[in-house]
Order: sequence, then structure tokens, then C-alpha cells
Amino acid sequence: MSGIKNIVLVHGAWADGSSWSKIIPLLLAKGFHVVAVQNPLNSIADDVASTTRLIEAQDGPVLLVGHSYGGAVITEAGMNPKVAGLVYVAAFAPDKGETLSGMAAQHPKPPAFDEIRPIADGFLVLTEKGVNESFAQDLSPADKALVLATQGPTQGAILATPIRAAAWHDKPSWFVIATNDRAISPEQEKASAERMHSKTLTLASSHVPMLSQPQKVADFVGEAAASLNAAK
Repeated sequence: MSGIKNIVLVHGAWADGSSWSKIIPLLLAKGFHVVAVQNPLNSIADDVASTTRLIEAQDGPVLLVGHSYGGAVITEAGMNPKVAGLVYVAAFAPDKGETLSGMAAQHPKPPAFDEIRPIADGFLVLTEKGVNESFAQDLSPADKALVLATQGPTQGAILATPIRAAAWHDKPSWFVIATNDRAISPEQEKASAERMHSKTLTLASSHVPMLSQPQKVADFVGEAAASLNAAK
């Protein structure tokens, strides 16, 4: 295989590694070595550390793929010298010093924000309505139920934590824009992709295009990996 062979997948808030379940087999079939991070969603620092462990465990250069809040994680974790490129999937792509809540405030409030509920210790969860109507509205009932059952409670303080570094300034990036996203404004996704000069794939998808249109997302990730020269 030419290009990068190692792909590290980073899930977002209110999710876990199973959010990549439909594209992992597709990437494996293309000959990639694929691992999915299981982030604790306690803090950006903890999630960057968790992601970095798996980056370091790979035997060569890595393509980092982040969904949603996972985009913030790969933005920092991507500073690791083993990371050759970054793929953002319906994601936050902050610059140094920016916060996720600050980015979101620049655009119309997505409907999912009204379905966030606090639980213990400052953690937040999405309601069933939020999952079904504004997070994964184009999935089957069975897949929606799985997304709801496997959501990871997310520490609310993450939303106000400034990003410490932005790897996309120095490394190539790709961006899947979900035009029917009701959790992150599609306008925000477009603006981020333009700012980073990312190569883009635009899909008429909910917030989870890797579950609703996995073949297209897997092909896009595969093209990104193949375009990177592993020798660099």
C-alpha cells in the first residue's frame, strides 16, 4: 500500500468507539490498520492523552480521524510527530485559544443543544429525543437505539476549555461537511474547512455521516491516507 497505513479514529462527545463500527470493516478491507480510541470524555487533556497513547502504539505514521468533539482532540493530539494528516468528520476544528462553546456561538444554535441534560459531577447527556431527531435522525431505529445506548456522558467543562495547539496549521487536513447536521452548524463546518484549506466531502447527512453514509466516508478517509507520503 502506498501512503499511510495506520488510521486512528477518535469519537466525539456523547459517543464511544462504536460510532466507527460501520467504517472500520470498510477500512480494514482496503488494507489499513485501524484502531478506535475509547476516550473518557473527562477533559480535553485526558482525551488528548488517551489518543496520544494509541498514536504512539502504531508502528509508523498515522492518519488521525476525528468526529464532532473528536475534532478538537485531534487538533491537539495531531501535534505528535507521528501524525501525518487530519480528517475531520462533521467536527469542531478549533484554533489555538478557541473554545467549542465560543465557536458554536458564532452560528445559529443547533437543535441538539436544547436536548442536553446534566447528570452528576458536571457531566452532560443527550436525551432520546436529541439522539433521534438531532444527532442521528437519518439512521434506522435500531441504529438510533445503539447510538443512544452507547453514548458517553461528557464533562460540560470541555465546552469552555481553550485549545492549546492546532496541528492543522502545519499538517494537511480533510473535512466531511454534513449539510443536515443538527448538532454542529453546517455553516460552522464549512467555515472551519475553508479556514484550514481542507479538501472537503459534502454529504446530505445528519451529525453521524460515518454511520449514515459509511462507504463514502471510508472512501474519503482512504483517499486521504493514500495521498500522504509515508516517507515524509
